[in-house]
Amino acid sequence: MLKTKIVKVMKMQPKIVRAQTPREYLSSERCYIAENHSDPTVSIARATVKPGVTTKAHHLIKSIQEIYIITAGKGKVYVDGLEPTEVGVGDVVVIPAETSQKIANIGKEDLVFYCVCTPSFTEECYIDEEPE
Repeated sequence: MLKTKIVKVMKMQPKIVRAQTPREYLSSERCYIAENHSDPTVSIARATVKPGVTTKAHHLIKSIQEIYIITAGKGKVYVDGLEPTEVGVGDVVVIPAETSQKIANIGKEDLVFYCVCTPSFTEECYIDEEPE
């Protein structure tokens, strides 16, 4: 007999988040974060890394995968399982859950990218690999 698993899906509501709406703050990770959207299935935040800065090595747990979408600047991404790789505008970096990661701004302008986490990012899922 075939068993069917019923999954309750939350209905997404229409919404527009204006570019100037999110409050940007300096995170302990050494980058500026502006949280654009969050619901249980996905979170989207804009990250800005200043020239010469490298974010702290970290990984996400609880089956949370992360995708970076580079929108400005030039960086070098360090992701376990890949060689350190230069990235620029339009590049996408896919980071599986529990995978060490960090990114360096190697350009003269701000490195800006969107972080898309599925399911949604929570502070409890963040593991700092470079504690103070």
